[in-house]
Amino acid sequence: MNPQERIADLRTALHEHNHRYYILDQPTISDFEFDQLLKELEQLERQFPEFYDENSPTMRVGGSVVKSFNTVVHQYPMLSLGNTYNWEELADWIGRVEKLAPESTFVCELKYDGVAIGIRYEHGKLVQAVTRGDGTQGDDITTNVRTIRSVPLQLNGPAPESFEIRGEIVLPHAAFERLNAARRDEGQAEFANPRNCASGTLKLQDSSVVASRGLDAYLYFVLPDGILADTHSKTIEAAGDLGFKVPRKSDKYIAECAGIEEIKAFIEYWDVERHHLPFDIDGIVIKVNDYKAQQDLGFTAKSPRWATAFKFKAEQVSTRLEHVNYQVGRTGAITPVANLKPVWLGGTTVKRASLHNQDQIALLDLHEGDEVFVEKGGEIIPKVVGIKLDARAEGAVPVAFISHCPECQTELVRKEGEAQHYCPNASGCTPQISGRIQHFISRKAMDIMGMGSETVQLFVEKGLIHSIADLYDLTYDQIIALEGFKEKSVTNLLEGLNASKQIPFDRVLFGLGIRHVGATVAKKLARHFGSMTELLQADFETLKAVDDIGEVIALQLTEYFNEDANLEELARLQQAGLQFEMEVINTPSEGPLVGAKVVVSGVFESFSRDELKSLIETLGGQNVSSISSKTTYVVAGEGMGPSKKAKAEKLGIPVLNEEEFKTLIQ
Repeated sequence: MNPQERIADLRTALHEHNHRYYILDQPTISDFEFDQLLKELEQLERQFPEFYDENSPTMRVGGSVVKSFNTVVHQYPMLSLGNTYNWEELADWIGRVEKLAPESTFVCELKYDGVAIGIRYEHGKLVQAVTRGDGTQGDDITTNVRTIRSVPLQLNGPAPESFEIRGEIVLPHAAFERLNAARRDEGQAEFANPRNCASGTLKLQDSSVVASRGLDAYLYFVLPDGILADTHSKTIEAAGDLGFKVPRKSDKYIAECAGIEEIKAFIEYWDVERHHLPFDIDGIVIKVNDYKAQQDLGFTAKSPRWATAFKFKAEQVSTRLEHVNYQVGRTGAITPVANLKPVWLGGTTVKRASLHNQDQIALLDLHEGDEVFVEKGGEIIPKVVGIKLDARAEGAVPVAFISHCPECQTELVRKEGEAQHYCPNASGCTPQISGRIQHFISRKAMDIMGMGSETVQLFVEKGLIHSIADLYDLTYDQIIALEGFKEKSVTNLLEGLNASKQIPFDRVLFGLGIRHVGATVAKKLARHFGSMTELLQADFETLKAVDDIGEVIALQLTEYFNEDANLEELARLQQAGLQFEMEVINTPSEGPLVGAKVVVSGVFESFSRDELKSLIETLGGQNVSSISSKTTYVVAGEGMGPSKKAKAEKLGIPVLNEEEFKTLIQ
């Protein structure tokens, strides 16, 4: 047998043995025999590199180092699911489904607590794996996903020419415990929980480390709809036949249900049995089974109407309050934090929980040393929800909210109508300074490459920067003198600062971190006024009159621009070369969208929502968020809500689908 044939035979055999071991749990050879075959293949591939195959079983061990992960736009948006938390909400959801799609049947599945992934196959071979990201685009982590042994590199039997399968990458409990035991032995900090560990592992640059962690994958959603079968349950069975690790009826991980009683039985079973699973789940997903019914139900802007997640009731434990400390945010907001005797809760060791504000402390009647009840809101954020009064020590002292900033000792203020206290010392309070600069350099603001939060904190501690504007005065000699900085990293940081001078005015405005001025408000203000000069000249009444601004935001802007220190910083930023004017877009003087008020709703094939809104503005239209008698058009994508459509029809407003919109603008 020639080398090429032997390599092909070994790859086929190893793929089959891998499938039997990791998917079917029915190995037919020993680990030693498997390793011997793998070593033979590795040796032949080194000897004959012309027969390289990116989907060879030898790729499972990793070894590639990726410097960065490319961003990839999803062919199909990765939407999130709506949640239900009790039987009444679930019954309401089922009622809405059956009203719009009568005689629907359902499929119940486990809601895996892992990292969402979309994996594309072409001609039966894995070609790309992408994280959820923001739902529209994610990171290409193909190299790392190839190391997960339960993800097939090539499929069994004939498969569609091109399709995508989605699911969750999880870290099993056994692998998590083994990993933390090794870290304890090495004196390293332990990972908090399996999900976070899985997420961090997938972003590692060295795929050999990823391969060693023991990640697993459960795959449960195939796109496009109907490519394998006409129902979801049949599609999952067909995906299993192709070699994927899917939820199987034999494990009770998936079940077809005719109505709410069968759905409740599935949920109640797993609410108990989930504690015996080898991985974490945080609820049950209920889907309409038939794809035609799914299409009839459609989508909202954020989630499908044909699926929902029933979240298990948050687990609650009691532990002792050791003390309360206070954190200072970038806007000066003071957040009290309960420091607790460590307790295991929902898969993590909880040591701290937010107390939100002074009113919450008073509502709880919190005393020092109290035995408190803690649960995870939405299974994620620990919070104190009650006090065990019969365990309170005699003479316990009530927790008194602080009167001065814990960082700079400035007296705190609390504005009328607001729940939080604030430190007013914006220019001299170190956490506020660091927080504002970290916000300024963030991706949605100035997106300064080569600089992260730790770098900002170091620069502030060393006295190199005290404000946003100081960033643009940094020099090569200042930075290279700091420990840990090399020529390349300094050059990258300075180039990132220079490149940020081309960031549009609306993102500069957002980056300033003015309270209540988020990305959307900043864009609206920038487009309305056109420049920082015009914005600075606007008084309270002028600001308040801008669409969707209102009194609260107008007051914050007025206060910010009345501070001499802020005006001085703006002048320095302008002198540094940042964009303080919106780029002039030459909109047409006439056309179907000139002066039109347009509502965009749903999901589109040819555009992302941002692209569509940008196009509308380029053609002279104005995007508005809600339908009213002043609306000119509604552009309706997949999953537009029926209530919006009904309102538009009642008001006589034209509702255009994607093709009709294209025809209109052409």
